[in-house]
Amino acid sequence: MAFREINAKMIEATVAPGQRLFSQRGAMLAYRGEVSFTPNTAGGQGGIMSMIGRRVADEDTPLMTVEGSGTVLFGHGGHHIQVIRLTGDTLYVEADRLLAFEGTLRQGTMFLGSQGGVMGMVRGQVSGQGLFTTTLQGHGAVAVMAHGGVVEIPITPQRPVHVDPQAYVAHHGEVRNKLSAALGWRDMVGRGSGEAFQLELSGSGAVYVQASEEKL
Repeated sequence: MAFREINAKMIEATVAPGQRLFSQRGAMLAYRGEVSFTPNTAGGQGGIMSMIGRRVADEDTPLMTVEGSGTVLFGHGGHHIQVIRLTGDTLYVEADRLLAFEGTLRQGTMFLGSQGGVMGMVRGQVSGQGLFTTTLQGHGAVAVMAHGGVVEIPITPQRPVHVDPQAYVAHHGEVRNKLSAALGWRDMVGRGSGEAFQLELSGSGAVYVQASEEKL
């Protein structure tokens, strides 16, 4: 596995010949060895459709291709970092939360309307995600960013999980999700609009929740 957690806000990546990593531009803090950083201007591994999806979603999270032989320290904005290991399934995560990921993973873009129809699009507006989200599929590791730390909550067929959309970071596995109204005491005392909805995730997998309702 390419990533090693240094502390809550920094990771070290091992770069080996014949392999490559992708990272958010500006996330490199220091490196040792013969390592090159090349701007990725072709829409990442998802090709032209990934690039179109990112443009429609008005995302501006350019990537760097990292290659060579050595080690690299990554961090960005003092955000907390969570390393997620995929074993063949798919991670759904916002592009601006991606700090770095291994080149063994296939990157793509998914229209939120394909998961929940109109309510899927409403979810994107409520959570600040927009109409598209990024997918990473295969075997490899991903480093994502969050405010205040992240907790991983297992999702099982017997125990679905309800999440505040503004605290949602990512999820993976064979998971269905839908947005539902959740009017309650928080709305009565004047809290923000986020608590008026819950994101319900069911199936088999895990969801990652940050200790904050603040977006990156």
